[in-house]
Amino acid sequence: MPVSERALELAMTAAQAAADKKAQDIVVIDVGDQLYITDAFVIASASNERQVIAIVDAIEEALLNLEEKAKPVRREGERQGRWVLLDYVDIVVHIQHAEEREFYALDKLWKDCPTIPFVDRDMVEADAS
Repeated sequence: MPVSERALELAMTAAQAAADKKAQDIVVIDVGDQLYITDAFVIASASNERQVIAIVDAIEEALLNLEEKAKPVRREGERQGRWVLLDYVDIVVHIQHAEEREFYALDKLWKDCPTIPFVDRDMVEADAS
């Protein structure tokens, strides 16, 4: 089943919020056909623990500012700041320190699932000028 409009809105908003905080390697994966508990994963990397937390804060704020506000039903890993998981039911956001991202390789684990294209709006604006 394709990703719902709500999940797509949440995923793109979360991805953009991560990009705004200079997250690296942002990927949105459609896991709906493989998992029945969520539609998509948003995965992003950060170079240090402080940046992981800043990205998480930006994502939570951005999703709260949507017309139909979204709050995570579960949050894990925030104390260590190495891998924070935000569960919004429709999407699950993974913000990982670059070392954790490389070690756990979620991208490879879910490689059979299609990715949903995400383009940072700042890159689009830079290309337009």
